[in-house]
Amino acid sequence: MDVEVRPAVGRFTDFATVVGPKSPGVPGCWCMSYRDSRVGNDDRPAYMADLCAVEPGPGVLAYVDGEVAGWCSVAPRSTYRRLMRSRTIPFVDELDAWSAVCFVVRAGYRRRGLMHDLLAGAVEHAAAHGAPAVEGYPVDSGPERVDVISGYVGSVALFERAGFVRAAPTTGVSGGTPRVVMRRMLG
Repeated sequence: MDVEVRPAVGRFTDFATVVGPKSPGVPGCWCMSYRDSRVGNDDRPAYMADLCAVEPGPGVLAYVDGEVAGWCSVAPRSTYRRLMRSRTIPFVDELDAWSAVCFVVRAGYRRRGLMHDLLAGAVEHAAAHGAPAVEGYPVDSGPERVDVISGYVGSVALFERAGFVRAAPTTGVSGGTPRVVMRRMLG
């Protein structure tokens, strides 16, 4: 299996393949809950198309044998309105860290380790754009598997394998499982 991770800049159509509607009448996710949930469902594709048109873009895409297979939303924390106002996910310090907030792996490509590739690509992308650190806010599920729905934030084990360390506790949960601030310093 040949896996490449690329920035989403200039790849809106591929981004839409991963997060857009899967059937008629279903709006899709569009990765907006952390960015700005005030943007209406009908306006979300255009909003994300604009982000995909300029550097640094809204995240990275994973390709398996040339086919788009997954997505990781990674950008400066300051671009995520919900994180800037969060009462459950604290700031560790004043560092302008980037945040990896969401992972999506398309059906048919799951259970192949693509989240590891996506996280590595997210770190590389953030570093290439001068990020001093990358943070994630995964679930702390211990040895238990995380279900697909609440696993969109990743797991502590995923982030630890990528060189992240626990930076702060949170009062946040995903699917009833506690979340932790994980951080990896860059440079």
